[in-house]
Amino acid sequence: MKSISQLDKYWFYWVVQFSRDNGLNQAAKRVSATGDGHYYAYLSVALLFFHPNGQHFFNLVLGSFLVELPLYLLLKNSIRRHRPCHALAGFESCFEPADKFSLPSGHTASAFVFASVVNLVFPALAPIAFAWACFVGSSRIALGVHYPVDIIAGAGLGIGSVLLVDQLML
Repeated sequence: MKSISQLDKYWFYWVVQFSRDNGLNQAAKRVSATGDGHYYAYLSVALLFFHPNGQHFFNLVLGSFLVELPLYLLLKNSIRRHRPCHALAGFESCFEPADKFSLPSGHTASAFVFASVVNLVFPALAPIAFAWACFVGSSRIALGVHYPVDIIAGAGLGIGSVLLVDQLML
């Protein structure tokens, strides 16, 4: 377990340094903001009214978030892993997160919920949706608020929630 933690910190520092060396912090903030919850609601409601598959898309998004959000809160408040920007001595983040715990990443979980629903309803757009979800997760590391394991856990939570809801809706 110690080697996983060491590897997690190594990749965290690598992504942060890469981001800083290449001037990507502002881009990371913008990409991270695309993972804020209100955008999912806007897009889902728009599709509900203006696309023939909008009802299915909306139902999957709603059901998946009804599964993902309570699990996310339960995990985050049970595990209580401190964010790297608060836990690593001498590390300074350019971004202040909304709460103090990091595992799993809520932005990443939400992005992967959305990408997974896109995959099920509009499969031709899945590569773009999953690439965007990966960028959202990576941006959270670059901003210094999540470790890579937090991102992997968030992705798994998001995908798993959609798969469960999809099976229940059959």
